[in-house]
Amino acid sequence: MSINKVVITGNLTRDPELRETPSGFQVLSFGVAVNDRRKNSTTGQWEDYANFVDCTMFGNRAASVSRFLSKGSKVAIEGKLRWSQWQAQDGSKRSKLEVVVDELEFMTSRDGGQPAPRMQAAAPQQSYAPAPAAAPAIDTSVYDDDIPF
Repeated sequence: MSINKVVITGNLTRDPELRETPSGFQVLSFGVAVNDRRKNSTTGQWEDYANFVDCTMFGNRAASVSRFLSKGSKVAIEGKLRWSQWQAQDGSKRSKLEVVVDELEFMTSRDGGQPAPRMQAAAPQQSYAPAPAAAPAIDTSVYDDDIPF
């Protein structure tokens, strides 16, 4: 048995791109920047390192979501990893790992107020569910290097 589940929060690195297949199936592509906090071995200081994650959302909700997203939007995403490989026009083999979005939660609204509702990518017949209550703040000042065992 294997589990393929990803949960990330971060900011969009670019405006989302909405496309449609010849059969009318909608595909939304966007990138999310996720920070990784590590201790710099030279300075001993904690530093943030950005990771850039390609995300894809499919189906009817892709168009709905695209209207509310723009570069810099903060989102929480739940989905699964998908690896794809193709041959570029120059003949070289290319590949990428991306997150296929199952659920997306807006963490900031366009007017800067409360977060917008959570949107699920799967099962288009379902209605949008309200966002769950905010989780308590997590103390990120403790890391593996600080634990004595």
